[in-house]
Formats: sequence, structure tokens, C-alpha cells
Amino acid sequence: MKEKIRVLVVDDEQLARERLIRLVDALDSHRVCAEASNGEEALAAVHQAEPDIVLMDIRMPGMDGMTAAEQIASLKTPPAIIFCTAYDEYAISAFKVQASDYLLKPVRKEALEKALNKAGKLNKVQLNDAQPTNSNSEQPVSLVAKTWKGSELIDLTHIYYFVADQKYVTVHHQNGETVIDNTLKELEAGYAPRFLRTHRNSLVNTDYIEALIRDNAGHYIVRLKNSIGEIPVSRRHTSDVKAWLASQS
Repeated sequence: MKEKIRVLVVDDEQLARERLIRLVDALDSHRVCAEASNGEEALAAVHQAEPDIVLMDIRMPGMDGMTAAEQIASLKTPPAIIFCTAYDEYAISAFKVQASDYLLKPVRKEALEKALNKAGKLNKVQLNDAQPTNSNSEQPVSLVAKTWKGSELIDLTHIYYFVADQKYVTVHHQNGETVIDNTLKELEAGYAPRFLRTHRNSLVNTDYIEALIRDNAGHYIVRLKNSIGEIPVSRRHTSDVKAWLASQS
């Protein structure tokens, strides 16, 4: 019989903990291995119970969930962290602790199961290997996307490009498209130099840039790898794209 994925539930409210425990234990592939009511207890439980995933509240007396998550993320083989909170303003900080997901209370069964399955795809060793190895430890690894459903984390390595259309920005990524409330200016400021401005309406992930070409009308276009597509380049930003390409050669 396949061993179930071990989950630690952390919340200072007993009823909230009990509800999450019931939801987790109802799943065939997961089981609750421990529970905690604050950050200090969570750290102790991580060392003692060795969970694969931590469901973490944020606002708690004593050590809060974000502080505890920072310490957990610094471990050699950290468990995945899924924040479960009633507040969405902490999502910006979530990427710093490599959070796997960010769920708003009341947590729905379907959303929890999806988040757990997503986190469960990486075991502890894989999560450790996924930590940034560059010297800039503050470089974000996820986009904190503001959507109509709340805040959502999207892995930056899965994003191809952003396109702005009037009031909204669409993220084109490996799993499809997501419409967000973030502005291109915010995205450019927060996620440079990974994303390069090619037009006033677009930012492109440099990991996917294959070449700068000209179409039949003489306009410049960025061609993306793996036949993902082509993105227009404005005159204003052509020199920036050329300079980036030159820096890669």
C-alpha cells in the first residue's frame, strides 16, 4: 500500500484546525501527522513529525506563520508550505518562503485538494533542489497574481509572457492563461531582469526568447522557443532587446 503524504496543520483556532484535519483525513492520499497552534509549536512539529506539507495560518499569537515559514524554508530539506489565512495582504511575502500555495479561508475542499496534490508532486529532496542557487536570495520565484478569486502564486519559470489589454493583464503560461489585476509597471519593477519589456503592452520571459526577427513589413518580432509564439517589439524597445541578445552571446 502506498504511503500517504504527511501533513502538519498549524492554526491558533481549534475549530479551524479541526476542520482542516477533517478535510485532509478525508483524502485517500494524505493524512495529518501532527498539529500546532502557533509558530513555535510548528517548528517543533516539523522536526519531530517530519511532515511533507505544512498547512500554515499566518496571524497567530507569539511567532506568526510567516516567521515560522521563513525558518522552515531555511531547513536543508524543507516541507512544502501552503498558507491558509483569512487575509490576502500577505501574499506578496509568500514567495520569499517558497510557498507552494496560498489559500483564503474558509478553505474549500476542492481548493485544498488541488493545493495538496500540487505540493505533493515534489518530495523534500526535490524541494531542496528547487531553492535558488544564485547569490541574489531575494529574487522571487513566484508571481503573486491578483485575480478575481484572490491572490494566486504562479511559478515564474512557467510564465512565457504578459500582455496588457486596457485595464487587465493576461499571463500566458504553461497551464494556459490567467487574467490578473497587476499592472505591467508593477510586474516589470518586481520581476526584472527575468522579464524584458518588448512593447508598452508586453513583457517577455527571457528564458523563452529564441531570436529577434523582422516580418515582411519590416517590424521587429521576438520569436519564442518551442513554437510558443511571436511577440511584437516596438521601435522604442528594439535596442533593449538587441542589447539583451548581445549579452547572451
